[in-house]
Amino acid sequence: MRKQILLLIWLVFLTTNCLPNTAVDLDSTPVTPSTKIANDTALATPSFPSAQDGTQLDPDLHLPLVSNTEANSKIWQPQPGLSWQWDLSSERPSIASEAQVYDLDLYVAQELLDALKQRGVRLICYISVGSWEAWRPDAAQFPPEVLGKDYEGWQGEKWLDIRRIDKLAPIVQARLDLCAAKGFDAVEPDNMEVSSNDSGFPLRVEDERRYALWLAEQAHQRHLAIGMKNAAYLVNDLLPHFEFMITEDCFARGWCEQARPFIESNKAVFAAEYTDQWTTAQFQSQVCPQAIAWSFSAILKERLLNSWKMDCQDTQ
Repeated sequence: MRKQILLLIWLVFLTTNCLPNTAVDLDSTPVTPSTKIANDTALATPSFPSAQDGTQLDPDLHLPLVSNTEANSKIWQPQPGLSWQWDLSSERPSIASEAQVYDLDLYVAQELLDALKQRGVRLICYISVGSWEAWRPDAAQFPPEVLGKDYEGWQGEKWLDIRRIDKLAPIVQARLDLCAAKGFDAVEPDNMEVSSNDSGFPLRVEDERRYALWLAEQAHQRHLAIGMKNAAYLVNDLLPHFEFMITEDCFARGWCEQARPFIESNKAVFAAEYTDQWTTAQFQSQVCPQAIAWSFSAILKERLLNSWKMDCQDTQ
């Protein structure tokens, strides 16, 4: 009888510990993508592959590892040296620049995107993934519990609790769907660095890493490339999952060296420096020689990110 009881206990142990854990517990288990968008209509989002499919999985997150394979042939792979323009000033920015790549807001007028596509320009879709913006059309869809402290220096913005992927997923997925539907080639996930700010939440670098990997998988499911935005301390972790990098002030603050693994992997680094840190003469004489030597695509911009820019390629 005792042996039968022990056998029964052993079977219960196997059942409870060996079956996949599907509960959403952000402290201990991976978050699967939501299957709903904000209006409760179903998304046609494929489920993650399993290890049985032969897919290499991240041991911590159980997310597929993305690499430049034939399976990813539909995803844009921007190489070093491309010229670019970054204009977030309005829904109808100037498209006069002859840049090969434009980084524009998600809600830019469709006819401008179509005109750029006809010129063969590659398009990067700007969305904020770490902050709430009061003026966005989906602002009311963010649950109050994910809204943190005000984003200092940017009126109408608040930090987000990026641990709550279960709450953020429907909103972010809907934005990525719109990026893809409008013909963008890639996404710029802004405000990835939250843990180093006074967000109102006890966020860790590991929370940023986990969220970034989830974002990469969501972008790739929609055949969108994704760019790593700043957060240089995550370069080694995120390099296999991101197709390019966007930096701000890396020359002014002396951390561009940390972005070079992207170049060494034949992935573009789009570097923005600002006029409150460099004069045009300083940019040309101090930034551009190093940027060109490292194959960074460096431009000088005003903080408002309007149409004005100076391109290192124009100084050669």
